[in-house]
Amino acid sequence: MNAHAPGRIVEVNATAGAHPLHDSAASRRAEAAAQAARPEPPLMARAGLAVARLALALAPQARRIRVYAGPGNNGGDGLVAARLLHQAGQAVQVVLVADPLILPADAAAAWQSALGAGVPAVIGTATEARAAATDLVIDALLGLGARREPAGALAAAIAAINASAAQVLAVDLPSGLHPDTGVVLGREAVRAHATLALLTLKPGCFTGAGRDHAGALWLADLGTAALPAASPTAWLNAAPAFAPRPQDSHKGRFGDVAVVGGAPGLVGAMWLAARAALAAGAGRVYACPLDPQAPLLDAVRPELMGRRAWWQAAPEQLDSTTVVCGCGGGDAVRAALPSLLSRTSRLVLDADALNAIAVDSALQALLQARQARGARSLLTPHPLEAARLLGRSANAVQQDRLGAAQALAQRYGCAVLLKGSGSIIAAPGELPRINATGNAALATAGTGDVLAGWAAGLWAQRRDCGAAEVASAAAWSHGRAADLWPGHAAGHPLRAAELIEALAAQR
Repeated sequence: MNAHAPGRIVEVNATAGAHPLHDSAASRRAEAAAQAARPEPPLMARAGLAVARLALALAPQARRIRVYAGPGNNGGDGLVAARLLHQAGQAVQVVLVADPLILPADAAAAWQSALGAGVPAVIGTATEARAAATDLVIDALLGLGARREPAGALAAAIAAINASAAQVLAVDLPSGLHPDTGVVLGREAVRAHATLALLTLKPGCFTGAGRDHAGALWLADLGTAALPAASPTAWLNAAPAFAPRPQDSHKGRFGDVAVVGGAPGLVGAMWLAARAALAAGAGRVYACPLDPQAPLLDAVRPELMGRRAWWQAAPEQLDSTTVVCGCGGGDAVRAALPSLLSRTSRLVLDADALNAIAVDSALQALLQARQARGARSLLTPHPLEAARLLGRSANAVQQDRLGAAQALAQRYGCAVLLKGSGSIIAAPGELPRINATGNAALATAGTGDVLAGWAAGLWAQRRDCGAAEVASAAAWSHGRAADLWPGHAAGHPLRAAELIEALAAQR
């Protein structure tokens, strides 16, 4: 195989630390800057070599490889890889889903080189190649250029890839997936087992449908140096650093948390959040039910202290406590919100607290006023709650999760943790972060209450931290607990009470 090095190829996963993410515009600037440096060998040669090497590393037993090449430079990268794999002795077939007479110059040269090397190739749709069995498929159809729903031969090729039983490696990103938002641009996008990002990591692979379609993420820097033109548009969230507790500690050193929620019939949500705050390490946790008939003792965790109408406490107590409001709050939470919005310094707003604010302009004004006086707020909505706060549909939020989280942060002057696959952390004046931990085991009742309580428990111990920093730490740990839970591989849901213990085991 070609002796020229393709640069570093590294796996990028939830434990890989903070990585810059670049949307399509920033990625194109990075590519233009790299091209302007006139690298030798050229970028396409480096990209094709990186694809070929990763293909052999991921599927060393593959003997039959099919490369689907599209009409742009992504297809050219695939054609270079096909030639190199053929020259390495692999049985390779190319399906060119494009007119070879109108390929870009570099891709056209790669096509001619592949033909000249004797690579078997067909032109047209995927149907010409369906009969032959395949061990590995390389998706080089669209890449960064995807902006609209694939049609015709491209759509047929995507369907053929997804119908194959072969392992799938996508070049740069899965064809049919929007690089910035993670939205599927039509009926289907390629479902890859692995994706090799070229030069930059694209945010769409880490949020929305992107995580299901991209599979394991790898990055090839193609031997280019860091480029000033490639300013990131977001960051991949990194693991938090937990410092050991000093030996001369006492509970007062680790702060107080109050959880205000638990309307009639919903008290369990309050207890879950309170238990999570305690497990996160808060020194004292107060559970403050909105149901006047609710018991003030949690028999499972008697360490928790029940309080009636705590939101009417003295201003200095409200100010010194980290507060969670909304977990199981129902309509009753509205009575507590004016005091909490006006008097607390650190406030986590979840669930019914967010729903109440969404329909009350006076509460919105109180929330917006907190930033000006230095009070810090963290909103933890799921997509429907975010939609209500923004006055748009949940589908519109999911179509641009990064944009929705940033819009919420700007409108209300808060940090925002928009939950979902690839949770988004946003704050005014900061680049957003995408969290890559977590899995579908968290799609069960109460896990959001646990997240809110865990965030408050961390914040109580780090009272000088910004809300976005706390949200990032909480989201990473919350998802990581699910990733480490043995039942997720079998598709079992992780019950919220079990999640608390899984979180505590990480501390």
